Amino acid sequence: EVVTLSLLMYPVLRSLALQLHSAVTGSYVSGTHSIAFINCLNEQIAKDIARAIMDKKLAAYVNILPKSSALYFWKGELEESTEILLLVKTRTSKIDELSNYVRSIHPFEIPEIISLPIDQGNPLYLKWIEESVPRD
Repeated sequence: EVVTLSLLMYPVLRSLALQLHSAVTGSYVSGTHSIAFINCLNEQIAKDIARAIMDKKLAAYVNILPKSSALYFWKGELEESTEILLLVKTRTSKIDELSNYVRSIHPFEIPEIISLPIDQGNPLYLKWIEESVPRD
């Protein structure tokens, strides 16, 4: 039980350690923020999901990229379609909440919701993300 509790506490403790390091040094800690990729069937769905994400303050910024072609396997068959891609800039600590929320409103049975940590970037932009997305 102690091991399980320790493992469950690790993300919380890591988050607190990152916040403390950032506050003390004034420097950006790699991975504090992330970019999430979310695929959408069309532009209207993309705009609706982007607005819903922003209304819930789950992101600082959402890009809606234009239509692109996609190839993928679905139920054993090769499919080809077009899609709109959202690039969502947010706190890494918000990715689980973002993913759960998007799955609850997305029309796809299994929407693409993946994220990558932001390693480095313009310090002023990263600080702006920090200020735009409320803490947990």
